[in-house]
Amino acid sequence: MIAIDTNLLVYAHREELPFHAEAEALLLDLANGTRRWCIPWPCVHEFIGVITNPRIFREPTPLDQALLAVQTLLSCETLLLLPEGDGYFKVLDAIAKSGRVRGALIHDARIAALCQFHGVRELWSADRDFSRFAGIKIVNPLIAA
Repeated sequence: MIAIDTNLLVYAHREELPFHAEAEALLLDLANGTRRWCIPWPCVHEFIGVITNPRIFREPTPLDQALLAVQTLLSCETLLLLPEGDGYFKVLDAIAKSGRVRGALIHDARIAALCQFHGVRELWSADRDFSRFAGIKIVNPLIAA
């Protein structure tokens, strides 16, 4: 199973961004396919925060539209959302230490830990920071696109 990082969700949502068409096509393929895929819950929260942020976008996405975009994702039958659970912190502890995480990188460690905790072996992301975490394959599907 593959997991999707925040940046691909943002690219797919915001038409003015580079790679919009490619990211949108990737998500549509996943949503319309039969293969299971997932999004870590923190990526959902971060997606809403990014697209509604006026410091990032001159015309941010209105909150109602952002929540509707998430609701549309949630209606996909093949999508699983990855939450924390009993034993998750032990995985985060190991990943954070091995990746020598500090400051804001704890968010990326959280995503990697959630993937490992749930047995997800591949994370699709355009973020290079994930390369510091062993045990999960990082794929940037936009490079081949």
